[in-house]
Amino acid sequence: MARIIVVTSGKGGVGKTTTAAAMAMGLALRGYRTSVVDFDVGLRNLDLIMGCERRVVYDFVNVINKEANLRQALIRDKRCDNLYILPASQTRDKEALSKEGVGEVLEELSQDFDYVICDSPAGIEKGAYLAMYYADDAVVVSNPEVSSVRDADRMIGILASKSRRSELNEEPIKEHLLLTRYSPKRVEKGEMLSVDDVLDILALPLLGVIPESQAVLTASNEGLPVVLDEKSDAGQAYRDAVSRYLGEELPHRFIYNEKKGLFGRLFGG
Repeated sequence: MARIIVVTSGKGGVGKTTTAAAMAMGLALRGYRTSVVDFDVGLRNLDLIMGCERRVVYDFVNVINKEANLRQALIRDKRCDNLYILPASQTRDKEALSKEGVGEVLEELSQDFDYVICDSPAGIEKGAYLAMYYADDAVVVSNPEVSSVRDADRMIGILASKSRRSELNEEPIKEHLLLTRYSPKRVEKGEMLSVDDVLDILALPLLGVIPESQAVLTASNEGLPVVLDEKSDAGQAYRDAVSRYLGEELPHRFIYNEKKGLFGRLFGG
């Protein structure tokens, strides 16, 4: 049976889809059969970031409505044989998703995959609720700003109280925090919260800190999960996050501003 992971946040634009794509590719590259499901019905961005938008024939809603089977809708990634994408519909609204339908699809995926990643839409409406309802693990994504952290805190409360695990009095969803668009220079200037500030508020295990990076936007525009960019700080940070999720103990990087040495200070290097 697969482990079901929801990538969620309260606020939009924090990097959930980037994170879902990076985590899915990272797990697949480690040898795990992984599928990633786009729950953002009506918008659909995951296929763009995964670079498979022209290969979409059937979608998540088609499978729920029995208009196509799962095998027809799943798109195999061309770069990694272990990774499959289930795109959202652009022509329906979130009411097209039902708890029973989502449960059936996730159950079927769980038979064939090691990990199923649910890319949640922003907010706390139906799509976001269904994305997290069946989860075993949650990656709560937040930017280091007050409004984003407050919304993430709200989502943590919902994860604890409205999931299937809470309804059945089972072990709670295992929650992880991923901090994105982090800039040590801006932290030093007091323009954003520090890692410690966020941890004091949210009190979740820190899965990773993703630095603010042009590489994220470049990779998204090229249809490449940024985790494939091994030279970028963001790509390395996502690889570290995947390793930590799998139980490896790694120090956190990209948290502090690098201090220039003597020659750097003298010559501006």
